[in-house]
Amino acid sequence: MGTDIRPLIGVTADTTMDGLHRVHQAGEKYLASIVHGANAIPVIIPSLPVALNSQDILEQLDGLLVTGGYSNIEPWRYGGAPAGPDAHEDAQRDNTTLQLIPDAIELGIPLLGICRGFQEMNVAFGGTLHQKLHETGQYQEHREDKKAPLDVQYGPAHPVVIEPGGILAAIAGTGEQMVNTVHMQGIDRLGEGLKIEACAPDGLVEAISVQNSKNFALAVQWHPEYKVSENLFSMTIYQAFAEACRTRHYQRFHRHQ
Repeated sequence: MGTDIRPLIGVTADTTMDGLHRVHQAGEKYLASIVHGANAIPVIIPSLPVALNSQDILEQLDGLLVTGGYSNIEPWRYGGAPAGPDAHEDAQRDNTTLQLIPDAIELGIPLLGICRGFQEMNVAFGGTLHQKLHETGQYQEHREDKKAPLDVQYGPAHPVVIEPGGILAAIAGTGEQMVNTVHMQGIDRLGEGLKIEACAPDGLVEAISVQNSKNFALAVQWHPEYKVSENLFSMTIYQAFAEACRTRHYQRFHRHQ
């Protein structure tokens, strides 16, 4: 498959308020990672109050990137206790992504989930989350120092152990890889039909894939999009995602000839 093909990859959007107006946005680092890590064209998918038909959207795309974000998934969506008045949630994003993810899997659209997107994949398959890892007493500190420079926040923080026989092992080999850690929540119960791809030394699941998926379907808790072209492990993930997207582009293009 030629690397000159530039697939069209959908990027999920967060919603936030700009004054009295709700806006839809995706972080530049995610958009840039599609361009520089996958040699593809990013297009932002809005998270409208009434979600667009996800299958109509996905039919036009060659891949789907489910991004990280500052908001957390509404706990009621996985049977969790209310998060409290200080919770930062984004119901419109939840409505959109929790529909996009299973539909992408069903249609065989290559999918890469990052941080919140990793957690959304788990919830979409019936899994649950720890809302505050640091309060469980089971895990090391996974939150970043928000006062530190970005290169420190997103710098290598801990290793992950890659499980043999999975997608990550196939593209990056087994053993350990250093990753960053910029999250407060994490997987409690693994969703049905998901496979553990990597874990942190404290046992926290850090990467998952969809068993028996028709195409590339991987999600990671860390942030490979940050300066993707400067990290070989991150580039390995993006290049594998990109190759699946190029194949999808070729098949989609020729289907409509």
